[in-house]
Amino acid sequence: GHSRNLPKMYNNHQFRYNTPNSIFPDERIGWLAFTLPPCHLVRSLFLRPKEPLMADRKIRVLVAKPGLDGHDRGAKVVARALRDAGFEVIYTGIRQTPAMIAEAALQEDVDVVGLSILSGAHMTLCPKVVDLLRGQGQDDVTVLVGGIIPDEDVAPLQAAGVQGVFGPGTSTQDIIQFIRDAVR
Repeated sequence: GHSRNLPKMYNNHQFRYNTPNSIFPDERIGWLAFTLPPCHLVRSLFLRPKEPLMADRKIRVLVAKPGLDGHDRGAKVVARALRDAGFEVIYTGIRQTPAMIAEAALQEDVDVVGLSILSGAHMTLCPKVVDLLRGQGQDDVTVLVGGIIPDEDVAPLQAAGVQGVFGPGTSTQDIIQFIRDAVR
């Protein structure tokens, strides 16, 4: 019943931004009366700036399975270990594209993106995720990859912007400690 009255009640209301350093030049701006800049600029204007990590703010980690690999037991084990270690964990599920992962990282305002890849496509998928994150202004996000990664691929992945590479049998404690050291 009340929703029908909203247009009448709010039709003539002017939205005012009376702060001395308003980001809008015109104080009488209503809904959608301005065009939005690229999303990473919107993020810097409207979202809280990333405050230094203190004891009261949990490290936010996005765990993602890019590509067509359908096996996610390892990713779930790592996600649970990170959660148990006090991190806030967002798990995207399987078969994510690099664009979906980068968008989720932006929406969730994460500190770390952890990719789990067993399919052998890490040399394609990891650099693409890093490029998309950097392209939307998330230069401060730490990117990790875990899975079946041959030794000869570690250096090229790190050169492409992947900070941590973890192979089969890596202790979850090692991953937890790496994240704490990288983010704090």
